[in-house]
This record gives sequence, structure tokens and C-alpha cells, in this order.
Amino acid sequence: MKLTGAQALIKSLEMEGTEVMFGLPGGAILPVYDPLIDSSIRHILVRHEQGAGHMAEGYAHATGRPGVAMVTSGPAATNIVTPLCNAYMDSIPIVVVTGQVPYSVIGSDAFQECDTVGITMPVTKHNWLITDPQDVPRVIREAFHVATTGRPGPVLVDMPKDVSNQEMEWYWPDDVDLPGYKPNTKGHAKQIKDAARLMGEAERPVIYAGGGILKARAAETLRELAELTGIHVITTLMARGSFPDDHPLALGMPGMHGNFTAVTSMQKSDLLIALGSRFDDRVTGKVGSFAPDAKVIHVDVDPAELGKVRRPDVPIVGDCRLVIEELVKAVKADRSKRDWPDLSAWDRQLEDWKREFPLKYDQHDDGPLKPQHCIESLRDNTPDDTIVVAGVGQHQMWTSQLWHFNHPYTWVNSGGLGTMGFAVPASIGAKVGKPERMVWAVDGDGCFQMTAQELVTASAERIPVKIAILNNAYLGMVRQWQELFYEERYSEVYLSPDLPDYTKWAEAMGCVGFRVDDPSDVVPTIEKANEIDDRPVVIDFRVDYREKVYPMVPAGGSNDDIILGPETDKAGGR
Repeated sequence: MKLTGAQALIKSLEMEGTEVMFGLPGGAILPVYDPLIDSSIRHILVRHEQGAGHMAEGYAHATGRPGVAMVTSGPAATNIVTPLCNAYMDSIPIVVVTGQVPYSVIGSDAFQECDTVGITMPVTKHNWLITDPQDVPRVIREAFHVATTGRPGPVLVDMPKDVSNQEMEWYWPDDVDLPGYKPNTKGHAKQIKDAARLMGEAERPVIYAGGGILKARAAETLRELAELTGIHVITTLMARGSFPDDHPLALGMPGMHGNFTAVTSMQKSDLLIALGSRFDDRVTGKVGSFAPDAKVIHVDVDPAELGKVRRPDVPIVGDCRLVIEELVKAVKADRSKRDWPDLSAWDRQLEDWKREFPLKYDQHDDGPLKPQHCIESLRDNTPDDTIVVAGVGQHQMWTSQLWHFNHPYTWVNSGGLGTMGFAVPASIGAKVGKPERMVWAVDGDGCFQMTAQELVTASAERIPVKIAILNNAYLGMVRQWQELFYEERYSEVYLSPDLPDYTKWAEAMGCVGFRVDDPSDVVPTIEKANEIDDRPVVIDFRVDYREKVYPMVPAGGSNDDIILGPETDKAGGR
């Protein structure tokens, strides 16, 4: 069967099970958009190529399946670099197809030409420039395989216009042959046995669960390990939901804005069991003073992560779910041969810290509206399995701190790259992937202004996402740093409480818009928003600009210098 390269590309995407893609057409990719008319694939037309990439990420976060985006050459390709980098940092499987000028004129500075492969090489697991239409099925098969195996991540396929128009003989490869790409998923048996031995010697152990738990679909096995051993679990920003917050062994989020108990449990531990986590600088603080007395078991599917920041006593390369399953067996075998230490004193210490240092804020009925109150009200007035999406900044940290994540794949955010503008398009992608679930995006006014135009996409496509803007009229996290570390010299962080008018802007984009100034109106407005299911909803919460995110570990400082609240922020520690 003869097909054009463009037809082969669409058919290959169908063969890979693609049900939806996000994109924006243009000259170089136009031949591929033509067969899309006759395809079973749902295409969602975005208003900016960055939105297409973030929607693909949100879809992948929520479903576990690779997200697909397609854009044209030149500026369209460069616009999607940010989502590619974001996905690369957070190990999100997305497949991006870009148009390219005809292969015959590459290098001539043709209209809308850029070196897409060269530009995206540092921020993709792999990318391909297709030079022969006969290669299309093989390349697409390889692209999906690379994106979804080992440590997941983004890939890119660059498709020149003349290759799209040339004919090929259709086939579908039976398998993938990539001799240099062989992810190791099964952990080494001796290392797993050594890990169980260390766990059986520790008196202050902590499980340090990272985003790799979710990528490996390992939430259930993590819970089994924790309950078997009685070891408490901290969940990083990227792992929220991988272990239920309502579980007695849950300690919540560590790191720069983690709660006191999670941060201090790591500092005082004698064993860190790092599962799918990468010892990010936002978690460790000053590396030299991080968990000084702890031995380390480190499990990761990416061997490059082992020893990159902290040298592990027991390194294990492998898929988290498979390794934890074997570790459970090894723990049972080890416990059958000897008594493990009594952890009751450590458990009491952790409970004491929880009681003594809770997260706190004050919301008065007649006072300014607190952002934390808005988040807790959202949390308490939405279904337990609501998918929550956040941008980057104070609102992201408050949401991660205060929301009760009791189900995996209900928290979507930009962690490693910290991409402002992520929330609106990512929430749209998540809702497309899980249309039966309620999806709320919690955004800041600064973030919202970067990608709000994608709500036009949501309105046009009838994708009823709900957006809560915590509008403090500032770039809040930047202002917080300037207040604490730059002697209150507020350089270029003021936005405006009234410009734009978010309610009118929402209505102009086909959404329902609400504005909330008074604490007493928070819950009634959320209830109204929850009842609307035929279009997007935006709530402009006018919150107190003076609120800061606590606790906080100063950048580059030790976790021991954690700032608990305003009473200690000037002193620089507790």
C-alpha cells in the first residue's frame, strides 16, 4: 500500500494508540495536517505552541500514556522547547512532531527554518530528522519506545515538508531495534539483599519517595514496603500522591518549603531509602550538611542519578516497582532470620514534631483573604480524587503543602524547570485525558497571564477545567525572596490588583468568571464553580499580598536553618 510520508506519519501515530494530539498547523507541517482530517485522532487546536506541549504533559501526567503534540517549523518549534525542557526535567513522556523546511533546502536559511534537532538535543531523550519517508513507521515506533521506557521523557521527530509529500510503501515494524538503548529495569539481587540488611539495622530510617515512584506505577508497592517495615514516608514535590497523606506513616513534603517534620526527619535519620528521587537541591539544601548521619540506599532506573549528588551506600539501578517488589521479599527473608530494631522511639519523635510544628496561618472573618484559606476551601469542597494542577511559585508550594493527596496521579505541576504558565494548558491536557474527573488548576496572577489564552482552546473544545487564581498583585515568590534576602528592595515584582480584570478576561474567553474578596464568599463561589460543567470557570481570589510561604530553607543554606514563620525569618533560623 502506497502512502505519502504524511499519511504514514498519521497512520503510525494511530498504530501507537494515539487518541488525541495537541497542535497548531503551519506551512512546513501542512501536508501532515491534511490526512489528519480522515484520522481517528482527536486534534485540539491550541492558541500557542507552548500550550500544545504543556497540554501533552498534563495528559501524560494524568493518564500515564505519552502525550503527543504537533507544530510547524521555525518559531513553532522554538516555542515548544520550553515544554520539552520541562518534560525532560520531570521525566514526562511526550512525543513532539515538528515540521521542517524541505530537506533539499535545509541549511539555506529558508523561510521558518531553524535547526530544530540541534536546538532540542539537550532537552530530549532522543530526536530524529526524517530524510526518507520509508523510515517514518520505524522512527515513530522508536520514538514512542524511547519516550516510555527506562526513565521516561520527551522525544522529538522533525519532518521535512518534501519528505511528507513523497511516497513510501506502508509497513509496521514488529519490534524496535536500538542496540545502544537497553534500560536496566531489574535490580541486582545482591544489592537488594544488602539494602534489606541496612534497613534491618537502622533505628531512624526514612523512605524518601520521588517522582520515579509514579513513573514506575509503584504506589501500591511503596505502600506495601512502608507497612511491612513501619518506616515513615516523605513524598517530594514530584511524588505527592504516591503515598496517601492520610496514612499514619505519611510525613508529607520535604525540601525548601517542606513541613518541619519531613525536613527534620531526613536531617536526623540514620538511613535514607531513596526510591525514584534524585537528591534535588531544593530537597537537600546545602549538600554537605544534608542528612549527615544517614546511610543511603538509592534506587533509580537512571544510572546517571546514582552518586550524582550523594554517594549511596547501596546503589540499585532498576525500575522502582520491580525493585521494591524484590525488596519486599528480601525484607521478609531478613526479618525471618533476626530481630529488627524497635522504631517506637523514632515514631514518637516524629509525632512530637508533627504536634509541635504544624503548618499554620490565621484567617480572620473580618480580615484580608488568605491564600491558604482558599486552597483549604478548595480541598474540602471538591471530590477526593480531584486532579489538582499548579503553576510555579507561592501558590504551588501552598497547594502541595495543604492539599491532602490520597490518590496517585492527582497532582500535576512543574518541578524541575519551574515553568510559569504551566498550569492552565496542563490542566486542559489532564482534563482531556481524564474527562470524568474534576480538574482544578491553582494559579498565580503572574503565571496566569503567561498562558491564559489557552482557555480559548478549552472553551472552543468544551473542556470544562476550573481555574483558581490566587491574585496577590505580585510575583509573589520573587517578592518573598526580596523581602527576606534583599532588604525589602522590591525590584520589578509589582503587577496590579486591577489590571487586567480577570473576570472580564475570563468571560471574553468564553469562561464563567467570578471574583472573591471576602473570606465568607470563598466556599459559596467554589460551590457555584463546581456546578458548572459545560465550560471553563475562573475564580479571581483577591488574596493578601503580605503572606509568605513557610516553612522555608534559604537557598544554599542547610536544612537545619529552616525558617518556621515570620517570628524567625529575620533571625535566619529557628
